[in-house]
Amino acid sequence: MSAIIEIHDERFGACASSTTRLDHLYDGCRWAEGPAWFPAHRYLVWSDIPNDRMLRWDEAAGTVAEFRSPAGFSNGNTLDVEGRLVSCEHGNRRVTRTEPSGEITVIADRFEGKRLNSPNDVVVKSDGSVWFTDPSYGIASHYEGHRAESELGGCFVFRVDPGGGAPRVVADDFDRPNGLAFSPDERRLFIADSGAPHHMRVFDVGDDGGLSGGDVFAVCSDGIYDGFRFDEDGRIWTSAADGVHCFDPDGTLLGKILVPEVVANVCFGGARWNRLFICATTSLYAIHLGVIGVSPSRR
Repeated sequence: MSAIIEIHDERFGACASSTTRLDHLYDGCRWAEGPAWFPAHRYLVWSDIPNDRMLRWDEAAGTVAEFRSPAGFSNGNTLDVEGRLVSCEHGNRRVTRTEPSGEITVIADRFEGKRLNSPNDVVVKSDGSVWFTDPSYGIASHYEGHRAESELGGCFVFRVDPGGGAPRVVADDFDRPNGLAFSPDERRLFIADSGAPHHMRVFDVGDDGGLSGGDVFAVCSDGIYDGFRFDEDGRIWTSAADGVHCFDPDGTLLGKILVPEVVANVCFGGARWNRLFICATTSLYAIHLGVIGVSPSRR
């Protein structure tokens, strides 16, 4: 299908074209989330949370197969600096790494002896530190995990130092911290709050791994911000109820790619890193853009 593009700023014309196709690659999910591109293998892995499985789309064959099931009600996924899959598991209330052998290594499952809520989204900084959000969606019901009481009494953003160790709280003033991503130079960390504020905040990242600031960068005009990623020029491509919104680094809404389903998360991939993969409710979509995305595997 032809992409439906809304231009809110003339600068968006060079980023996305209405003559470009919005490719519908797969449907059959209950809630598609957490896309992660594996460049060495030319495939995309993503989560289908309520169905407790992870799927894999193969670029060369154009086919979809089951990657892992059960999958701990996995949500967000990313690659670390060694190209290994890092996943947030709602059901197991933990963040894990999949080793080349297929063995699962637990990165974090407790904070000060208490179980995490349900890790949601995750990014890995170029120094190897792991940053993740921990709202309560996976323990709110049995639909995306297992109903349980929060042991933490709040929803926080955590950091695990390079080489591992106990997670530490880097932000504690969110309602429901959700998607997060570093700016291309990694000097700022952007975090979406899908709770009552429905906004995205920006923090300065200190040399010690701490965060400061936290100003509101953008307020969602349709639904909530969930997952998002950056292109190399610092533009943010974020999920929303009506599609994908693109913001300039100065905070200007440049434009939208309208998608016929509620979008949950996105990532860049493809041979030239100019293809945006879009997880939207039941489906996986993709679109070629006039920008180059930032990916963990390219740092």
